[in-house]
Amino acid sequence: MTAVEIKCPKCNEGMEEGFIADYTQGAVLVSKWVEGRPEKSFWLGTKTKGKENVKVKTYRCRGCGYLESYAK
Repeated sequence: MTAVEIKCPKCNEGMEEGFIADYTQGAVLVSKWVEGRPEKSFWLGTKTKGKENVKVKTYRCRGCGYLESYAK
């Protein structure tokens, strides 16, 4: 199976896969999409328990730098 190159919707150049890093104490994590509106949590900053969450894949255009993100 061959990989299909994704084209930028802004300038039609090729896009490369990457991710947006979430920096935390002592670690670098991949950003995640979480269902619903953010709710404050006293200890953790934002409540996520019991909510669907999906890692976010981001593509960057080699030409103009446009970012496009997906959470499959």
